[in-house]
Amino acid sequence: MEETILRINQLFKEKFEGDPVGIWSPGRINLIGEHIDYNDGFVMPGAIDKGVYFAIALNGTDHLNFYSVDFEENLRIKITDIKKSEGWKNYVLGVVNEFRKLGKEIQGFDCVFGGNIANGAGISSSAAVEGGMSFSINELMNFNLNRKELALLGQRAEHHYPGVMCGIMDQYANMHGQKDHVMLLDCQSITHHYLPFNLVDSTLILINTKVHHTLASSAYNERRQQCEKGLKIMQENKEIHSFRDISDPKMLLPFKEEMGEIVYQRCLYVVEEILRTKKAATFLENNDINQFGKLMFQTHEGLRNLYNVSCRELDFLVDYASKNEMVIGARLMGGGFGGCTINIIKNNGKEEFLKEIATAYENTFHITPEIYNVKIMDGTHRIS
Repeated sequence: MEETILRINQLFKEKFEGDPVGIWSPGRINLIGEHIDYNDGFVMPGAIDKGVYFAIALNGTDHLNFYSVDFEENLRIKITDIKKSEGWKNYVLGVVNEFRKLGKEIQGFDCVFGGNIANGAGISSSAAVEGGMSFSINELMNFNLNRKELALLGQRAEHHYPGVMCGIMDQYANMHGQKDHVMLLDCQSITHHYLPFNLVDSTLILINTKVHHTLASSAYNERRQQCEKGLKIMQENKEIHSFRDISDPKMLLPFKEEMGEIVYQRCLYVVEEILRTKKAATFLENNDINQFGKLMFQTHEGLRNLYNVSCRELDFLVDYASKNEMVIGARLMGGGFGGCTINIIKNNGKEEFLKEIATAYENTFHITPEIYNVKIMDGTHRIS
């Protein structure tokens, strides 16, 4: 992190004038509860020590100047000319647009940003950019929005500019992260409570497949539509208002024929994952990491066979991990179709296992995976 901060501050001095404010905005992991945030369930995310750093200062003009370090691209735009663009530009401009829709008077600023978070790895680089941008504007211009309001603003920005109909989890975890804790986030009430997560004899490891299949964004929106269709059918039963009202997966069976096989499978996964996440919270509270890990493997099977968002590369890594006693739990993390697996691995024998799985993956796919040792840290905050 320190190296990233120094590099971006230096670039700001080279490109702009003034003394910038520094904002660190983290990526996130999600231990369990995948694809559940937009289905009003429970998820278990935390902010991590990989993220995006912003150096930003007011410039006294009616223009916004951005420089993306990771893409080595500039953007200069008049505040009144803000509109949809492409790529990384949509994530910063979408945030500015949402402030303007709230009636907030945006002032001109200069901004250099970049980080140590891999794009497309499934650890939410997009929410890190949105969170850092919204927090920076809120700080600089004294708009006094609270963290929940900033998370919701970031979610709306992603809906309206990039066009990904994400749930609230990524932006919420980015804003509310707490060191050595994950949160059980209720995505219906948008409230949370913290659960201790300070591993002693094991480590949290992400293994990046370094693939990102092109159907990921469209398939994400498609899954959301399928779940909405299934829920609408179930809501014909006046006692069912959301997936949370289903306490047993067998309650879906009367609706199976009307749903059709694909929609039924999507809904079955959602119901099972909500129940798994609630059970996982109990295991974590009791410090039973081994039982928690078994649920992670179950989640992957659901994502693979019912939600159909896995791919050969992700399945290979999880299957390989499941055969090694050093691995407590593993599954794909994020939207799917590439990105990372999340693994809890015992410290004793960890390095040997990571070498083995990296070699096996490279021999099979001719891709060298990236391995990240991650720690649970605080959410978006100002850095001196």
